[in-house]
Amino acid sequence: MAEQRQLHLAGFFSAGNVTHAHGAWRHVGATNGFLTGEFYKHIARTLNGESLTCYFFPMAAIEDSYGENLETGVGLGGQGAVALEPTSVIATMAAVTERLGLGATVSTTYYPPYHVARVFATLDNLSDGRISWNVVTSLNDSEARNFGVDEHLEHDIRYDRADEFLEAVKKLWSSWSEDALLLDKIGGRFADPKKVQYVNHRGHWLSVRGPLQVPRSRQGEPVILQAGLSPRGRRFAGRWAEAVFSVSPNLDIMRAVYQDIKAHVAAAGRDPEQTKVFTAVMPVLGETEQVARERLEYLNSVVHPEVGLSTLSSHSGLDLSKYPLDTKFSDIVADLGDRHVPTMLQSFLAVARWRWRNLNRWPELGFERYGHPNVRVVPQWAGTAEQIAESNLLSHFEAGAADGFIISAAYLPGIYEEFVDQVVPLLQQRGVFRTEYEGATLCEHLGLARPEVGSI
Repeated sequence: MAEQRQLHLAGFFSAGNVTHAHGAWRHVGATNGFLTGEFYKHIARTLNGESLTCYFFPMAAIEDSYGENLETGVGLGGQGAVALEPTSVIATMAAVTERLGLGATVSTTYYPPYHVARVFATLDNLSDGRISWNVVTSLNDSEARNFGVDEHLEHDIRYDRADEFLEAVKKLWSSWSEDALLLDKIGGRFADPKKVQYVNHRGHWLSVRGPLQVPRSRQGEPVILQAGLSPRGRRFAGRWAEAVFSVSPNLDIMRAVYQDIKAHVAAAGRDPEQTKVFTAVMPVLGETEQVARERLEYLNSVVHPEVGLSTLSSHSGLDLSKYPLDTKFSDIVADLGDRHVPTMLQSFLAVARWRWRNLNRWPELGFERYGHPNVRVVPQWAGTAEQIAESNLLSHFEAGAADGFIISAAYLPGIYEEFVDQVVPLLQQRGVFRTEYEGATLCEHLGLARPEVGSI
């Protein structure tokens, strides 16, 4: 009898005040300890104890496109108002865990490849092989200006550069052979210099000499995670990603994204089973379905409508403060002109029928019913533990929505305590989620082949 397919679970929240739940810091259950190490250690211990695959952090610039000031993005606590440096945070979490995979987001657009390769290889060694790098190309001019650049590169060009960036980083990670480090005290041989190679990468965008000063880790090299779902982003994922973070509003679109990502992996000459597709969801638990729905209503009620507009301004590069709150989303499409707008937002603006002031009421307005293939909104699932486990996670998994789920926290830290205490045991009883870690490294948790030296 074939083994039952196992789903993966990962945690997700910014190292700051909010992520997908734009009013998270206002939630009565939020401790707002995001500036303290103990806050992240507590989350790490909670998830490590229940064998979750990994936890990872995004990165974001302060949102100042809305009104071209800090009144909303900072004053009202929007995305990126506080965002700690993610690799430092996962180092803190790694120190108090033994098996939990940990990931951090770092851009290929504003960091040199040698620096990125060394940081992640270092973390991978110190964590005994549990690190992933969430590869992004950055979003907008606001982020560009933080790194001394006046204008952000055009979208597809950023991915062209990212392709070369990954080539350079992979070469650096392979500059030490597996057996290069000797540590022969008697013979006085520290390493075999014939097994440590210069990289000498010279491309259109980048040049790096190498070799890296960090030998290979227990899992070989960090796992590559990717989240871009534009057509160019999917091609990039097909070539490089070992895990993909997707966001889709309903089952049909989740399934379509899943199949398309797997097709891109196959088209790149890779085994689709060696790329795990995760889709993000936000569960809200209650003792009864009614209690859960009331909790969800409260969660969305603490979102100031202008905070959502600030996020949309940041993603579109269009100052939405110039529009009255009664403006229909679809009315501003023409004003976007020929600027690049993420595929997600183009579709969002084109199909949405409600007005700015209702931005914090996505669930009750039935956004998940729109069904446009490029609309990306994290679905909010309200229900009992049994409903979340059976009717949501398990049913979507069995229907081919994903290889696993990103559990986007509605607030912290309590939501993860509820989830691991109430939902995870039900999935374990059904035999679809492990009761203990099967391996030691993140690569092993995901069922991935260990990368060989020189595999690009």
